[in-house]
Amino acid sequence: ANMTIFRAYAQKSNPASLPPSVLLSHSETCLTVFDGFPKSIFHFLVIPRVRPPFNVYQLANLRSLLKCEKNSAKELLTDLSREANNVKKMIENEMLKKYGFKWDIWMGFHAVPSMEHLHLHVLSADLCAPRMKLKKHYNSFHPKLGFFIHLSDVLSWFDADSSYYKTISQLKKGEYEPLLKEDLSCWKCDHNLSNMPKLKSHLQEEFDKLSDQEKAKAERKR
Repeated sequence: ANMTIFRAYAQKSNPASLPPSVLLSHSETCLTVFDGFPKSIFHFLVIPRVRPPFNVYQLANLRSLLKCEKNSAKELLTDLSREANNVKKMIENEMLKKYGFKWDIWMGFHAVPSMEHLHLHVLSADLCAPRMKLKKHYNSFHPKLGFFIHLSDVLSWFDADSSYYKTISQLKKGEYEPLLKEDLSCWKCDHNLSNMPKLKSHLQEEFDKLSDQEKAKAERKR
């Protein structure tokens, strides 16, 4: 994979020139692209465009952003959040159209990202996708494990004690990387599974169960 492709997108003066297979939407400050290796049924990335007061190095990842002036960093994240909420609405419309019901959507960052340039994951809460292949993929998105840091949590750091902010915003690799090696457990029911194929079929069952429940609910409303 091209490690700096997101940076290239972020530096484009006209994001609309990106192919529709890549670009979902863009604004003055950010752009949203389809994840090239989606780990859930719906999976997008919101990427800040490179604009003052930030340069590409400051926008390399969450850690570099949080080293910047606090108010500017918070403003940029609030902006990503606004865009992510627009994406969430789009996903929900699509969910209703395709599946007849809505389910949760997560927004967050990887503590130690594998790609250059800050990117916020916006993905549906299922983790049922063909590209979900490896243990580290799954653990990097498990919503309770800690490697996936929810946007709402990051925003709450700004209101925390400044010494706490200073410590947590360091995002030390040594503290987060071991989480990827944790045992596989269902994010929904905490059930442990011995390998990825078993986990994947369990997650599919969980999703089918949810789907049946929601459809039954809709039927009763009619």
